[in-house]
Amino acid sequence: MDPISILIADDHPLILAGLSALLGTLPEFRLVAQAGDGVQAVELYRQHRPDVVIMDLSMPRLNGVGAIEQIRAEDASASIVILTTYQGDEDVYRGLRAGAKAYLLKDAASGQLLDCLRTVASGQQYLPPEVANKLAERMAGSQLSRRELDILAHLASGKSNKMIARSADIEVGTVKFHVNNILAKLNVASRTEAATVAARRGLLSVF
Repeated sequence: MDPISILIADDHPLILAGLSALLGTLPEFRLVAQAGDGVQAVELYRQHRPDVVIMDLSMPRLNGVGAIEQIRAEDASASIVILTTYQGDEDVYRGLRAGAKAYLLKDAASGQLLDCLRTVASGQQYLPPEVANKLAERMAGSQLSRRELDILAHLASGKSNKMIARSADIEVGTVKFHVNNILAKLNVASRTEAATVAARRGLLSVF
């Protein structure tokens, strides 16, 4: 049986070195390439067509979600594992929506990662309970519109309604309307709480 070929995409040299060392100890896996950014990940996928890609979300030039979308657009059967520090429910949702088959945090045990790689290589999805719970939380909650997410980003940066109105080129009254909707959907009572919850859930993430 041929070993499972792996492509790793991560912009942290220590992560690349650690994963390479781990996979190098096991004959059932074969590391075929390493990418330091999303653009390189897409290029190396085209070149090697690995069985599994280990992908970080936050990378230069092209983020992980963008790289996943490009790879999946070219090869719908691509098996991609997200390995990241981002753990908000919105992060999980974006990654899986892009086409990843698994989502793991970088503090996962090595045994869990290896089980994940085997599972995904066999064509199955791998979602640890904590990730599945995050996804369920995201799907159950009231979703913010694109405009509300934009307003939320301004709000979280400490801008007043007048400043937000100027930046978004809308009326102050419209900003107030959106802010009230945001507070209601996030089930919070203040702008500070909204910013805190948004950061925890990954609503402010720009990969």
